[in-house]
Amino acid sequence: MVAVIKTGNSVHNIFNYNENKVKEGIAECIGEGNYPLEATKLTDVMKLNRLLKQNALNENVKRNSVHISLNFDPSESALSNEKMLEIASQYMQKIGFGNQPYLIYRHYDAGHPHLHLVSIKVRENGSRIDMQNIGRNQSEAARKEIEKMFGLVQAQEKKNTRHELIKPIVLSKIKYGKTESKSAVQSVLDHVLPAYKYKSLSELNAVLGLYNVMADRGEENSRIFKTNGLLYRTLDENRKPVGVPLKSSGFYSKPTLKFLQMKFLQNANTASHKKRIANAVDLILLSRSVSLSDLELELRKEGINVVFRKSAGGQLYGITYVDHTSKCVFNGSDLGKSYSAKLIERRCRLSFENEKEKPISVLSEIPKSNKAIGQEKNNESFFKDLQQDLKSLDFESAVEKMIELITKVENDVFYVPNQLKKASKKKRVRRRSNNL
Repeated sequence: MVAVIKTGNSVHNIFNYNENKVKEGIAECIGEGNYPLEATKLTDVMKLNRLLKQNALNENVKRNSVHISLNFDPSESALSNEKMLEIASQYMQKIGFGNQPYLIYRHYDAGHPHLHLVSIKVRENGSRIDMQNIGRNQSEAARKEIEKMFGLVQAQEKKNTRHELIKPIVLSKIKYGKTESKSAVQSVLDHVLPAYKYKSLSELNAVLGLYNVMADRGEENSRIFKTNGLLYRTLDENRKPVGVPLKSSGFYSKPTLKFLQMKFLQNANTASHKKRIANAVDLILLSRSVSLSDLELELRKEGINVVFRKSAGGQLYGITYVDHTSKCVFNGSDLGKSYSAKLIERRCRLSFENEKEKPISVLSEIPKSNKAIGQEKNNESFFKDLQQDLKSLDFESAVEKMIELITKVENDVFYVPNQLKKASKKKRVRRRSNNL
């Protein structure tokens, strides 16, 4: 089992988030704690008012809402609602929320069974519940006890293994039209925003783009840009926006531009994580020449995604590295000049052109002699004659031309720079002695 705890300043938002899931048919309210009636007999107004009235006992508590998700292993999909209610009750009791009013929702919008618990931080006497380090202390102890008590699959700690057995969110690229857009985008934001260290909107979009999501401020002269607004868009497979843009203020976690700007400042000190990416790139390019796509594939094996930015004409102008191990995001130039788009392209000896990778020709940079240019024209004339013979079905003449081409001795007509020419041997001149 994995527990994820979040706090907020709006009970309305987390309550509406879960109730909207119920209306969409992908969740159900299966229980409650410390309510006067059973969940099946409670109206939406009754559910919400119980939380709001107790919160009103201490208006000094700004972040007064609590949203917890309990995530189980996919193999435990047969867990009954009754069993989940017992687990939720034990968990809330062990973390100090046993006497708080709370609602229990079972969601069906992910590849693993999970619960959402909605509660508040204000006690019945008006005092505030201290939640500092609750995830590391009370929640972690409760998780281990509940796993043993109910025979659940144990979630291994990160320090003991590189991958967790259970992940709180099962994410994949959003496919527009196949999933409900807003809830899918919300899942991506919940996963990316608190975990990754991005220092600008472009770096954040490098991560969001991996899941077909983009944060968009709009055009500079647009109303949303001037009012510091922010939209989230779903992207298609060609990374083009599709569907209706979603306002950042419409999400319960409020991932607005103001929120992101605070995250940019918090994530400023990530320099210590640059070396891992730089070393990985250097090691791949050290002993062999690889294509850009090969580099991308090899880095992906190291847990690093490379995001290439190209112009409308297909020219590469930017590169961003997303390290899923350190959760850091860097533009190429941040790592050093040799990791920028221009020099990475040169180091790979490949360029983007018409959406395809083509080798950069070394010979094309060498000037041709007049003789070579004349030879090219003769070759063009030869192949035109050959084509004409084939069209007129003069196979005998065509065969003769092919034999002539195959047996022809080619001259070295390429220009050779002076630096590559062999030094010519100087003719020794025998000088006569003045004595003779």
